[in-house]
Order: sequence, then C-alpha cells, then structure tokens
Amino acid sequence: MKVIVPVKRVPDTAGEKKIDADTKTVDRESVESVLCPVNEFAIEEAMRLKENQGAEVTALLMGPESAQPIVRKALSYGLDAGIQITDDAIAGSDALGTAKVIAKALENEEFDLVIFGNQSTDARTCMVPAAVAELLGLPSLTYARYLEVEGEKVVAHREHEEGWDVVESSLPAIVSVVEAINEPRYPSFKGIMAAKSKPLDVKSLADLGGDAGDAGRDAAAATMYEFEPRPPKEAGTIVEDEGDGSAASQLADWLVEKKFV
Repeated sequence: MKVIVPVKRVPDTAGEKKIDADTKTVDRESVESVLCPVNEFAIEEAMRLKENQGAEVTALLMGPESAQPIVRKALSYGLDAGIQITDDAIAGSDALGTAKVIAKALENEEFDLVIFGNQSTDARTCMVPAAVAELLGLPSLTYARYLEVEGEKVVAHREHEEGWDVVESSLPAIVSVVEAINEPRYPSFKGIMAAKSKPLDVKSLADLGGDAGDAGRDAAAATMYEFEPRPPKEAGTIVEDEGDGSAASQLADWLVEKKFV
C-alpha cells in the first residue's frame, strides 16, 4: 500500500503576522514557520497504516525552497520519503490553485490513499482535499474521525454536527481527517536524525506538466488591493464597586449602551 500525506508550511499561530507591501500576501519569512499542526493527525494515521499494514508513506509539500525543513520535520515522524513542489509560479496560490498543483503532483505518483488534514491553520478553507479529489475524479471522504483500510476499500466515520456517518469507498481515495481521529506521536531522536538523509525529490511545476496559468497569485480568485495594520487595543472600561451597589447600575448602563442587552 502506498500512502501520500500532503503537508504545509504555515506561520506559527502564536507569531505576529505581517503582510508584504509588494505582494500583499503574508510575509512568511517575517514569522517563524512550522509544520501545520493539523498535518500531524494525518501523519499519525499514515504511520499507523505503515506499522500495521506495511504501508509506504510519502510526504508531499508545495512551497519554496526555504520550506524544506518542514518536509524534513514530517519525515522525522517515520515517513519514508518526501516530494517538494518548488516554483516561483505557484507563489500566492489560493485554495483552488493549490488543489490544482497538488492534483497534478499526484497524477505523477502511484498511491492507494491520500490523507490530508481537514484544514490548514493559516487559511482554514477546508476546501483543498475535496477539490483535489474532484480534479482527480476520485472518491472523497472528508472530516474523518476514524479510518480503517480493509483490503481494497477504506472505511471512515465522517464527523458532523449530530455525530458521525459510516462511509466507505474503493481505493484509491482521498481522505481528510479531523483532530479527534488520534493522538499524534512525537518524533524520536532517531527519527529526527534519520529524516536528514531520507529521499526528497524536488520538482518544479514544469516537471509535473502543470500549467503556470492555473496557480499562483495571478490565478487567484480574490485580490487584495490594500491593507492596514491592526489598530492597537483600546483601554477597557473599569467599573469600581464602592460598596453601595452603584457598580451594578454602571455595568447595566454600559451593556445597554453597547447594545449587548
């Protein structure tokens, strides 16, 4: 069985993000970048298939050359190899552009299962896994909180507001998982050291046979024309209780003024 896990370099959620004045996109070099935390759940699920069924697992990243440490981080969990799509033409891709590049990369690989995290922490569109499945004409099992591969089919418990549905499809298939699916492991020291020498195939969009007009900033459906820094927080209103009950009245008046009640 061959499994591919798409991973993503994202800005640290605790960091202060900045917008590049020229490109009007997030300046990813201005803040520490990390492996998207949601990817860890997909990696863990792939590692369980590796351990239980002998799956061969490959990480797939779309990003600049400077994102290579993120691929190595993914490999440190125990994955077998990595693929990195690096090309100036894909910079600034939106969700659909990203899906088109990933789909084109997958067309060039053999796989039985592709396991995504259901969203990335920098965009949270939740669109890419299903879009990739649509582009490839493959079954899409989204929001999986439980996953099992039985012979030539995959079974998933698909999470929704009222619980979950049990769904299944034949392989190959595209799956996206939610955080409830497992508890990700930590990379071992041995895994971290081994990741440095594991195979990593770096490809351009041309290597994939992709069309530069399908991805990148110019192909994005939304355009940012201007932006302003977030205004500083204003001082809050302090209500002091003098022991005469006036604080309750002041608080009630404030709630009415702000139309909270």
